[in-house]
Amino acid sequence: MFSHQKWKCSWSQIATVASVIVLVSLVHLFLGPVVPSFDTISVRQAQNLCGPSNESITQVTKEEPVVVAFDRRFPADLHGAVVYRNASWKAEIGQWLSSCDAVAKEVDIIEPIGGRKCINDCSGQGVCNHEFGICRCFHGFNGEDCSQKLRLDCNYEKTPEMPYGKWVVSICSRHCDTTTAKCYCGEGTKYPNRPAPESCGFQINSPANPDEPKMTDWSKADLDIITTNSSKQGWCNVDPEDAYASKVKIKEECDCKYDCLWGRFCEVPVQCTCVNQCSRHGKCRGGFCQCDKGWFGTDCSIPSTLSTVGEWPQWLRPARLEVPSDKSVPGNLINLSAVVKKKRPLIYIYDLPPDFNSLLLEGRHFKLECVNRIYDDRNATIWTDYLYGSQMAFYENVLATAHRTLNGDEADFFFVPVLDSCIINRADDAPHISMQNHTGLRSSLTLEFYKKAYEHIVEKYPYWNRSSGRDHIWFFSWDEGACYAPKEIWNSMMLVHWGNTNTKHNHSTTAYWGDNWDEISEERRGDHPCFDPRKDLVIPAWKVPDPFSMRANYWARPREKRKTFFYFNGNLGPAYEKGRPEDTYSMGIRQKLAEEFGSSPNKEGKLGKQHAEDVIVTPSRSDNYHKDIAKSIFCGVFPGDGWSGRMEDSILQGCVPVIIQDGIYLPYENLLNYESFAVRVSEDDIPNLINTLRGFNETEIQFRLANVKKLWQRFLFRDSILLEAERQKASFGHEEDWAVQFSKLKHDDIFATFIQTLHFKLHNDPWRREQVVNRTKDYGLPQECLLKTS
Repeated sequence: MFSHQKWKCSWSQIATVASVIVLVSLVHLFLGPVVPSFDTISVRQAQNLCGPSNESITQVTKEEPVVVAFDRRFPADLHGAVVYRNASWKAEIGQWLSSCDAVAKEVDIIEPIGGRKCINDCSGQGVCNHEFGICRCFHGFNGEDCSQKLRLDCNYEKTPEMPYGKWVVSICSRHCDTTTAKCYCGEGTKYPNRPAPESCGFQINSPANPDEPKMTDWSKADLDIITTNSSKQGWCNVDPEDAYASKVKIKEECDCKYDCLWGRFCEVPVQCTCVNQCSRHGKCRGGFCQCDKGWFGTDCSIPSTLSTVGEWPQWLRPARLEVPSDKSVPGNLINLSAVVKKKRPLIYIYDLPPDFNSLLLEGRHFKLECVNRIYDDRNATIWTDYLYGSQMAFYENVLATAHRTLNGDEADFFFVPVLDSCIINRADDAPHISMQNHTGLRSSLTLEFYKKAYEHIVEKYPYWNRSSGRDHIWFFSWDEGACYAPKEIWNSMMLVHWGNTNTKHNHSTTAYWGDNWDEISEERRGDHPCFDPRKDLVIPAWKVPDPFSMRANYWARPREKRKTFFYFNGNLGPAYEKGRPEDTYSMGIRQKLAEEFGSSPNKEGKLGKQHAEDVIVTPSRSDNYHKDIAKSIFCGVFPGDGWSGRMEDSILQGCVPVIIQDGIYLPYENLLNYESFAVRVSEDDIPNLINTLRGFNETEIQFRLANVKKLWQRFLFRDSILLEAERQKASFGHEEDWAVQFSKLKHDDIFATFIQTLHFKLHNDPWRREQVVNRTKDYGLPQECLLKTS
């Protein structure tokens, strides 16, 4: 189909076009191929400058595939980048996003609203999934109607030598709550519900050498914790008022580790941490959402036919329904349909059994594990520096996004919510989370969880076989990412922080043996790399919201205020006091850096061979780490046991990242044009690092600094943080400082970048392109965006 349109230009528009033609011709004369010649400005482009009239003449010819020259519309710059929404993308990606993502329109999607009932309403010990009529049971309960009470012991089987069994995090000398495998003071004490976990309940032996740590004797209970003698170190009978007034002694190993409690003596009940805090449609019980009637899902965000339409989440509004005029949905409906306008790509989120998420959260033994926030005695948010908090932030984002759909047939992608950071953290939590079949390898246990999730969705849903899993998304947040993904799911897209392609480092790089994946059999793991840049994505790690750094505008600090030429502050290995003892830590990269450029004396009192006044490479803790980065031009980005958060630290403080980790991708590196804002140096060139950096002229430095300033917000979980800000404002009527600062941010964040990535992949991956062409869906895009680009 060839379409010819009459031009309808004003004289001013004609003059503008003429000026552009002359300017391009002159630039071409002097710069040659740097910018397109006049030949590359198509008739259609010039026509678009004027705008077509409503009159058109259509001529029918034979139908042939249309090849769209996006590179002509949006030519790449000297560094091979195309800027889209303030970020420098690799040319092909930036050109498609500029041409197509920018003009995407909403389409009508039919959303199914379930109304199936569950047996005995889950006996009050679970949440009914109204899509399937299946119960999701709380911790310690099981069965079709959650009526079966489990016994989850705190201790392993006792022996004559170990009357409380071998050590495990849940080990308990007092009262074990067998629904959660948690330890409490128990009956006969003044505060029976006060936690008494781990070493709190056992005798502590003082070391012979004061420099050595205390040792816990796990075979002997400490009866003093139930004492009423104020001269002994008590716990279970201690009144908080007396303790705060220093009238009694307390055992320092006893503290308030469990969630939902606050105060030195756990005397203040507070809000527990749940996914999206149950979306205001349920109660958070230690990590598991107990949903209100008519709602279900991990975060109680999915309405059933028993819900009220006016309370539906934003991603289901506005909805067109066939319901009574008073908007109350009849309770006897099995399901109904809601027509909602949405932009693609659309993501279906599996409502997995809670074994893979909610139960892991509810049963955790340390409140700071698995989550990126807890709540204080005012129920105000306290953000944590938990390294793997990105998984919680991302999960909350995807559950609340406008790109979410309940219609698997309309979905473009499928997210499988398995919380691997929680699995690994809880690997030694209790006997019912068994490591016995995994020879102590947390990596092996984690692989098993993902394999079971795969088996569940293959058995219960039709979507996996549609694509052999290629349109499915899994998140691996731990140190070495998807290195220990089971072979069955490797076709899928992996979200990771560790983009090791195994082209150089083709084995486990962690110095911690429990996470090593080399020993996992090929029969279970297969022979896949840890990361495939053709399908996978490295996303930024979690960073604690820092309102002070944002108010100080560290990201925008000008060049003249950056006096340190190169900066790295972190563990430098065994040559330094309190350094990691393993030579394999950081694959030896940090050690080599320190040997050349160390600015602090090592154990032998030596500095680096090439130390310089304006180069800081130190393990010494900084008084103001973010400010030190903001005073630097270049900042080091090196691995730890796997990924480290140094890339995020650099970008968020406006420093040019210098990356040394061969064959290992950083966040968005297979999408963004890294040459525009970062520097890569090979591991073999570490001795020449500073000379290489000093070789950049001022223009090149300013260029990279400017691009860091443009994209820094893409390294923040802004939208997830603002979800919490909205919840806090609804509860308290005011905003904390972190909420105020984040509400000022307007550019694309991590999740927006992820959605743009999916949109590009949806129409540019060869397999997905075939699906787009063959399926009769409305994609809300011009036809040219659904076809092969040049």
